Amino acid sequence: MRVNDPTKVLIVDDLAENLQALDALLRDEHRIVLHARSGDEALDLLLEHEFALAILDVQMPGMNGFELAELMRGTDRTRNIPIVFVSAAGRELNYAFKGYESGAVDFMYKPLDPEAVRSKVNVFVALYQQRNETRRQVAALEQSRKEQEILLAELSATQMELERSLRMRDDFMSLVAHELRTPLNTLFLETQMRTLQLKRGNLAAFGPEQMHKMIARDERQIQAMIRLIDDMLDVSRMRSGTLSIRPAPVELMGLIERIVSDLSLQVAGSGSSLTLVPHDPVHGQWDEFRVEQVIVNLLTNALRYGCSMPVEVSVILEGDAVRIDVSDQGKGIAETEQQRIFEPFERGSGNRDVKGLGLGLYISRQLAESHGGQLSVVPGAECGSVFSLTLPLSTSG
Repeated sequence: MRVNDPTKVLIVDDLAENLQALDALLRDEHRIVLHARSGDEALDLLLEHEFALAILDVQMPGMNGFELAELMRGTDRTRNIPIVFVSAAGRELNYAFKGYESGAVDFMYKPLDPEAVRSKVNVFVALYQQRNETRRQVAALEQSRKEQEILLAELSATQMELERSLRMRDDFMSLVAHELRTPLNTLFLETQMRTLQLKRGNLAAFGPEQMHKMIARDERQIQAMIRLIDDMLDVSRMRSGTLSIRPAPVELMGLIERIVSDLSLQVAGSGSSLTLVPHDPVHGQWDEFRVEQVIVNLLTNALRYGCSMPVEVSVILEGDAVRIDVSDQGKGIAETEQQRIFEPFERGSGNRDVKGLGLGLYISRQLAESHGGQLSVVPGAECGSVFSLTLPLSTSG
């Protein structure tokens, strides 16, 4: 029952004139008075409505007032409705005693005193309204408590996420400093060695062959720092939503063939082999630079963690999408880590000594999803892992 709903009172009497008289006494703009001419009619109304009070005539044909009261007290829905009995019989019949035994809260004799009737009904209606208001307040408090619990849980989760972000920031700064220090130290040592050679007048140390090796070493260290900075910039763009994808026509097989060719020196250095399974040309709309970035990362990881075993790249058309599988025969990835390795700054167990920020797979998955695709990993058929990049043939950008 809502707070502003009118209160309902039930009056039961077999005589219409008695019902009309009581109705005239009790009805007002905030109260609805419903009539019943028998116990059966009363039970129907009790099942349909919620009443603040029931005024029952004792002496009715069929089911009398006491019997109706006993039925009301035996049902959960009506058990707590206050009952007032009305009787025209003399006080010497001791109906009042029987009425209280039947669960009545009051007993009135006819002829009724109008002021007494109004006063008693007003008291019971007020008590009913107070009970409803109390229930409403208790329900509101319970709802407020639940909302506060939810808010506290959200605040706790936010605090934990903030603490995690702060730890991640600190770890990130430490990791970046560590990773940048290696190529910078190498460049610094190279510079010191060259300065020393110049001071000694050893110009032979700067011959064409030696100079070519120096430049190659410098390029490797500079490229290592550029990769670290690019990874950091990509993560920043992804988190701020400013990373752009520029789809254009791309022939996938030609792109992968070029990537495999460019990685030939890295393949030789790893002691592994890299095979591209032949496939007809596959045309699609992608950001070629970003797709290349993902494939290079997957191949580099396969060579790095593949235990010098062969690595294979295959392309499979799947309806309106294409799947690129990169399979290695390394130690594989535990099932419990197959999602964690796609989080930023994460690496698989046993790979903590490998250089890098642990951002490659995170960036690759974000780039795949930016194309409307996905990046996943499953165990290989016998050993190792299979990383699968799935891309729709047409990417809206």
